[in-house]
Amino acid sequence: MAKRRLRNRKVRYVAIGAALATGGVVVALLPSANAADAKTPDQIMTMCERSAVVNGEKRSVEDFGGAFADGFQADNCDYVETNFETFDGPTEKASIDFPNCEPNATDPAKVSITWSSTSAQGQGTYVSTQQGAAGGLFGFLSGAWAKHKGTLDMTVKSATAGDTEARDVPVGKVLHMEFTPKLQRMTGEWRVRVDAREQTTTLPASPEQNFVAPDVVEGPVILPGAAGAPGVVDGTSKAVLEDC
Repeated sequence: MAKRRLRNRKVRYVAIGAALATGGVVVALLPSANAADAKTPDQIMTMCERSAVVNGEKRSVEDFGGAFADGFQADNCDYVETNFETFDGPTEKASIDFPNCEPNATDPAKVSITWSSTSAQGQGTYVSTQQGAAGGLFGFLSGAWAKHKGTLDMTVKSATAGDTEARDVPVGKVLHMEFTPKLQRMTGEWRVRVDAREQTTTLPASPEQNFVAPDVVEGPVILPGAAGAPGVVDGTSKAVLEDC
């Protein structure tokens, strides 16, 4: 019997050595994270959505459309922010064209140009965090998102920048407005925990399990609106002239 155990162990070591030599992946089977417990990010997000506590808020199964018999899939889920940055978004055309291309034109054309640009307030990596999806986890992200200066609550789906300006269009030119929004990116992790369970008369004991799904959420930087109006997207507008 002793020789058999030694021989099995030797086979196992040879298999691991072969995997390392060929660049293969060796999976460590731990009590709290074995192969059967492996989860995809989408599965982890579903567990987060159906957790008993999310970001410190105690929930009922009705909060995610479940029935009493469904129960919770996890005990706790927290979003932990790891980085925050701002950057310029893509420049977009924000108005119609205003030409001054008449053959007999001799003077600049004075125009009143109205421009507008709308940006989505929040976009996450996973389907269950998207606006309007069943997950509804954007509401829990709002606390982390809104602590940064000049942002809207993430339950607001979009925000707009715009203005009406008086401009001169030189002879032989076409004028339009462009807008470059200032965007922000919040990087973090959804950390899901299933508490350890003691053995009962009907169920075996189980160790604590922890799962992590990284997420990246982007949206516009928001300036306060005037006189209580909704916030507007921060950014830079520019008049662009092109030849007729």
